[in-house]
Amino acid sequence: MTVSAFEGYEVWFLTGSQSLYGDDTLRQVAEQSEEICQTLASSKQIPVRIVWKPVLTTADAIRRVCLDASASDTCIGVITWMHTFSPAKMWIAGLDALQKPLLHLHTQSNVSLPWAEIDMDFMNLNQAAHGDREYAYIESRMGVSRTTVAGHASDPAVADRVATWARAARGRQEARTLKLARFGDNMRDVAVTEGDKVEAQIRFGVSVNTYGVNDLVARVDAMADDAVDALAAEYDEAYDVDPSLRPGGERRESLRYAARIELGLRSFLEEGGFHAFTSNFEDLGGLRQLPGIAVQRLMADGYGFGGEGDWKTSALVRIMKVIGEGLPGGTSFMEDYTYHLGPGEPKILGAHMLEVCPTITSATPSCEIHPLGIGGREDPVRLVFDAAPGPAFVVGWSDLGDRFRLVANEIDVVPADEPLPNLPVARAVWKPRPSLKTSTEAWLTAGGPHHTVLSSAVDVEALADFAEMVSTELVLIDADTTVRGLSKELRWNAAYYRLARGF
Repeated sequence: MTVSAFEGYEVWFLTGSQSLYGDDTLRQVAEQSEEICQTLASSKQIPVRIVWKPVLTTADAIRRVCLDASASDTCIGVITWMHTFSPAKMWIAGLDALQKPLLHLHTQSNVSLPWAEIDMDFMNLNQAAHGDREYAYIESRMGVSRTTVAGHASDPAVADRVATWARAARGRQEARTLKLARFGDNMRDVAVTEGDKVEAQIRFGVSVNTYGVNDLVARVDAMADDAVDALAAEYDEAYDVDPSLRPGGERRESLRYAARIELGLRSFLEEGGFHAFTSNFEDLGGLRQLPGIAVQRLMADGYGFGGEGDWKTSALVRIMKVIGEGLPGGTSFMEDYTYHLGPGEPKILGAHMLEVCPTITSATPSCEIHPLGIGGREDPVRLVFDAAPGPAFVVGWSDLGDRFRLVANEIDVVPADEPLPNLPVARAVWKPRPSLKTSTEAWLTAGGPHHTVLSSAVDVEALADFAEMVSTELVLIDADTTVRGLSKELRWNAAYYRLARGF
């Protein structure tokens, strides 16, 4: 992404009080509120601007600022703090009107109490301990979705938690405006890549529309030869290119055509304002190759992608890319392929035909050409590499008919037990938590899909915040999961979400 996904976006900082305390106290409230806001705003972890708003003391003012936040294209969320005691009936109309993610910050101006100096003036000013309880009651009474963070604003752990929430809020904002282009339909007879695109736009905001693959082919064929040669030269510099693909090699034209596909795809997506797309090896029209390196490089630049027409995973890749921008690690389209059940510790080998994002590796990818075996086209050019070891998660998006479900599994990416000299695709090997047996039984019980997003950049906490913001079920498989416990959770969730939809 040439422009930061967070540039131009902001979070509003709202402080509650009341006029009962008088002008002198309210001036102190405003000063201390600005200090708390500035403390958060100066944190390097938080990727968006935090904008202080004047202290709120009336229901009308609260409603107005909540309406303004909801209408703002740049405001992605609201932080609220009750510095003193803000009678919560004043917040009802505002919270009812608020259409942006909400973080309730439970903090106070001072870290330590000045024990010997405390008098009633100090107590009247520093009342967040019970002011926030009044406010939280009305949030709960109204069923307001929010994230609650407790601790002093100067605590790095608080800033980290606010940063995670802000990233999720930006992901939610991205979903609300995301345009996704499907080149062709989904793979024939496949169930899980289907879904209700209208409901997805209602729930998440993502707009999914299909374009004939030959619309793309026309764009690809129109790319200028000098631009193709320049991009092919860029490949030569960036990757360990197979000699047959280098200038003068017998397969150089295949590399040039792969570069032509990238240029055409990028042009189509940029012109249409699309930040995610799909392809399908069963519907390639006049394309001579299944897009491989083109898809990989576009993902590395922040685009979402899903194979075989899987628009849900494509959208999720883009959302996770935005949430994780600037963080170490990467995010990629992924698919569980096969298992190593022993000897040694069981593991999963994940890959896809071609389209795995190079942001998940720390090594220089090799640029290779190999037969694909399906699709009936020329041998496609692709980047081959191993995912870097470390903690990560995989998450898939399923349509259950009456609701959407996100299923996630915390994993540890590990080196392969042995080299993979005959596997000519990018891949990741991981140990799922708590174990392969439990995680796979749990995943299957939850109806999780085979296409996923693998991220070593985004924290699971951000994923949970995002799911809360878009009112979507999240089933998390982690080190503490048991199949029996997860089965109960699924039954409880089914009851909750059906009741929550109303009659």
